[in-house]
Amino acid sequence: MKKITYRLGELFCGAGGLALGAKSAHILNHEFDCSISHVWATDYDMSACETYRRNICPDNPESVICCDIRQLSFEKLQSISPIDGLAFGFPCNDFSIVGEQQGINGTYGPLYKYGVTALNFFNPQWFLAENVSGLKNSNDGRAFDIILEELRNAGDGYEITPHLYKFECYGIPQARHRIIIVGIRKDLDKIFRVPSPEPYKNVDVSCRKAIENPPIPRFAYNHEFTKQSQVVIERLKYIKPGENAFTAKIPTQLQLNVRGAKISQIYKRLDPTKPAYTITGSGGGGTHVYHWSENRSLTNRERARLQTFPDNFIFYGSKESVRKQIGMAVPPRAAEIVFNALLSSLLDIQYPFIPSNIIAVKSLFEGTHYTFNESNGEYQV
Repeated sequence: MKKITYRLGELFCGAGGLALGAKSAHILNHEFDCSISHVWATDYDMSACETYRRNICPDNPESVICCDIRQLSFEKLQSISPIDGLAFGFPCNDFSIVGEQQGINGTYGPLYKYGVTALNFFNPQWFLAENVSGLKNSNDGRAFDIILEELRNAGDGYEITPHLYKFECYGIPQARHRIIIVGIRKDLDKIFRVPSPEPYKNVDVSCRKAIENPPIPRFAYNHEFTKQSQVVIERLKYIKPGENAFTAKIPTQLQLNVRGAKISQIYKRLDPTKPAYTITGSGGGGTHVYHWSENRSLTNRERARLQTFPDNFIFYGSKESVRKQIGMAVPPRAAEIVFNALLSSLLDIQYPFIPSNIIAVKSLFEGTHYTFNESNGEYQV
């Protein structure tokens, strides 16, 4: 039996959703014992780094570098350990369908370039990049073209497979749709194929099962209940499972005074028979996800359940920081599925797969010329 361990480095690591999925991925048969091990990670959020250290690498806390990536030394990371794989869920703020949608020209949009720079510097055998579904349409689709092209041409060149995953189709109790781009270095002559959701079609993905089976102990970590105001409690009494503050029949005095766009997740109750709607990491009143029968928002531990974090995964920091860490994470169970498919691809092991739903042609720039304007820091056609 051949033992193979791929050393993983991670940028924008957050609390460790991708890392936990990578650590859980494992191929074991009569030929191979193949796994992924953490060697270093970095993020700018101190609380997220502490969560990562204590859950992912408690015996090697120094391997997590808390630093703004714009001041990060790749040489320092290289001195910790060389890597075989790189993972990065680059900041999604500017690509989200909620917000100003500045895309590649926003504050956070250009940060994907540090992933490209890391691929050029480390030239790992493979990479996995993750972002929100809005990335595909950002800047009228041009941002996605640019990102794919730069990832493809980084290092010694990569065969890339982008795909928009609907995690609820993979046994995750949450309607969370994310783009994951997997790249395998061209000289390895391997192609990643998108794992099929077929094996998970009979999995109960209801939020009731995720939250209640097994029950969460009252004094579990990160299970503090929010003290709801009386107005919110009264409002929730009129909202049925699956309804929100704008679709429910609420008395005039309890209605929200909102003009313009009405976000469907405001004071929205979960439907216990269905997957949860997307757990987010930020947002004001009414965005905290609401229980289907109790007149309250979910606790952080309940949100973590919907994100498939195990109960022994403890989050550190303030209550709002923990909420952010959970909402920004990749569901570990979903990450494990993708990483297992990646390992199988590298080992030429067959598994059920489907065609990618995103076409990544050989040259996305044919007939179109993109330039970077240094005076304003924006890409232009």
